[in-house]
Amino acid sequence: MRTRPLLVYDGDCAFCSSCVSFAERRIGPRCESVPWQFADLDALGVTQRRAQYEVLWVTPVGTVYGGARAVAKLLLSSGGGWSVLGALLALPPARWIAHGVYRLVADHRDRMPGGTPACALPGGRPPGPAAAPAPTGC
Repeated sequence: MRTRPLLVYDGDCAFCSSCVSFAERRIGPRCESVPWQFADLDALGVTQRRAQYEVLWVTPVGTVYGGARAVAKLLLSSGGGWSVLGALLALPPARWIAHGVYRLVADHRDRMPGGTPACALPGGRPPGPAAAPAPTGC
């Protein structure tokens, strides 16, 4: 059983990989990180489609947060000023704004610095309701 949260990201996307590398070097989250391509998604209770759509934060007990909520959890785990930023991102209305900004960046990550055509989201649509768990409070 894992004792630390797991950050699951798209290892084929240069932009995503660069963001995770930056977070590991500069922010110092208290988690393990793994590209979804090397993660046991079934054991994590996550579909491949969801893992392609957004970064995921999986708690040791198996709760999954995606997108901007995953980023907020990462920041909260880091301590110091980063935790304050993470707490702010978890509260409305900042949470709603963060979600919009996250979707905008994620949907256009192939055009972001370091992005390549391989970074484009497949299908460009979010996973269906069956693929994503119901939202839970932060």
